[in-house]
Amino acid sequence: MPGSEISQTLFDRARAVSPGGVNSPVRAFRAVGGTPRFMREGKGARLTDVDGNSYVDLVASWGPMLLGHAHPEVIEAVREAAVRGTSFGTPSEPEVALAEEIVARTPVDLVRMVSSGTEATMSAIRLARGWTGRDLIVKFAGCYHGHVDALLVEAGSGVVTFGLPGTPGIPSASTAQTLVLPYNDHEAVAAAFAEHGAQIACVITEAAPGNMGAVPPLPGFNAFLAETCRTHGALFVSDEVMTGFRVSRSGHWGLDGAHEGWAPDLMTFGKVMGGGFPAAAFGGREEIMRQLAPEGPVYQAGTLSGNPVATTAGLTTLRLATDAVYAHLDEVSGTIQGLAAKALDAAGVPHVVQAAGNLFSVFLGRTEPVVDFADAQAQSQPAYKAFFHAMLDHGVYLPPSAFEAWFVSDALDADALEDIERALEPAARAAAATMAP
Repeated sequence: MPGSEISQTLFDRARAVSPGGVNSPVRAFRAVGGTPRFMREGKGARLTDVDGNSYVDLVASWGPMLLGHAHPEVIEAVREAAVRGTSFGTPSEPEVALAEEIVARTPVDLVRMVSSGTEATMSAIRLARGWTGRDLIVKFAGCYHGHVDALLVEAGSGVVTFGLPGTPGIPSASTAQTLVLPYNDHEAVAAAFAEHGAQIACVITEAAPGNMGAVPPLPGFNAFLAETCRTHGALFVSDEVMTGFRVSRSGHWGLDGAHEGWAPDLMTFGKVMGGGFPAAAFGGREEIMRQLAPEGPVYQAGTLSGNPVATTAGLTTLRLATDAVYAHLDEVSGTIQGLAAKALDAAGVPHVVQAAGNLFSVFLGRTEPVVDFADAQAQSQPAYKAFFHAMLDHGVYLPPSAFEAWFVSDALDADALEDIERALEPAARAAAATMAP
């Protein structure tokens, strides 16, 4: 495979004009080392970097590229929309059609468009506080909800812990109203509500966490959260920015709440619903959503919210995401999981492969299931670093962090799966070498 000289040159240029040389930290390869690859083109299941290297893509722009890169029908719809105008600052038909599609696929009654997942969660939290008249928020360690001040927190000691700022620049007052609990822990949730229930505005959780790796909720955990919130007059906010319209046509709720008979009060969406463009949304029960301006007193606004090009891309992607597409995503996800486990077993690498729908992660250096952030932190990051670079050298692009989920696309075909299988054997050996006595 050719080298990364042009990527290195671009990275050097980028570091002279941007912090860390990137516009989102994980792209800098700090967790795995080496030179970030600057991509020139994406087509189907593959990426091509500026040095001419081709990779099977298992990041899929962190989720949005459900159909693969540059899907011809999405590209044509975007072209036609852009020719008509890229932004109006007025309502337009595509935003209405996309909202109708989201309402049809999920339990929400009304939807408000925004431009990023962070905006969606920020707005949902504000609305929950406005609706309940309460201030406290409950979140879970290891769940990421964007860089909202109140949600970018880390836990201290104890079962029920008020959050401390997770980064400089966030006043302690911004996180003093956030309770951080261990994920999948019924007792911790019950204890938090026993002590603070009358003050809790909402519980927010990833419907199935993917930001500490793929860590599915234990059976009934989301239903327990919904019932606990209802009992105490709090709102249950399900963050489906990552899982929404990716793990099923109705997101993770379609695999969970639709069968167990519960629904969140508010939901957040992003990624797939934008079809590769900056678009997100939040929605929920009608009586809550109508508290938003201009109908109600809770203010939220955005100049590019409901952008006609972005909503056209998202609408086209959702309409193309048929049952056959989701069946194929599940199939290829299961195939890759099996191939990874086989290669790691052969190399003698302790590991856990686990999934939330078609999202999955490979946790190296442990054999017990990962159920919370503490478990995720116990994996071997040196092993993942070696594994990542061996896969990269053999033409497979993985998330450059051990704490991220792997994403499949409908464009993955037999040739791509063969390339992944060929790369896994040397990658497993590289991981094993880091564990040698």
